[in-house]
Amino acid sequence: MTFKTLFTSDKPLIACIHLLPLPGSPRYDGDMQAVYDTALAEATLFATYPIDALIVENFRDMPFYPDRLPAETIAAMSAVTRDIVKAVSLPVGVNALRNDAQAAVAIATATGARFIRVNVG
Repeated sequence: MTFKTLFTSDKPLIACIHLLPLPGSPRYDGDMQAVYDTALAEATLFATYPIDALIVENFRDMPFYPDRLPAETIAAMSAVTRDIVKAVSLPVGVNALRNDAQAAVAIATATGARFIRVNVG
């Protein structure tokens, strides 16, 4: 799959779901159900608008791990992303912040997400 086969536009509009802090994050409060509920509510709301895709990010996990995400964060992102993929008909992508491309590929593979984003620089 390529960018051009996934999207019909050269500049697709991709809505971002910034997950609540996840397990492994210093700000995680222990309420995984809130993570699920908030993410699914955002995904279903975004899906009612004329957008091309969704992307799931652990943006609220600041400060980010400099290299690799811990296993518990990858597991949590996978679980939530899988539910989002099942809930919407849009392509869903993954960005594992800060720059864990291996985790993003693993999450996408396990969940049926269609693309990843890796921040460069």
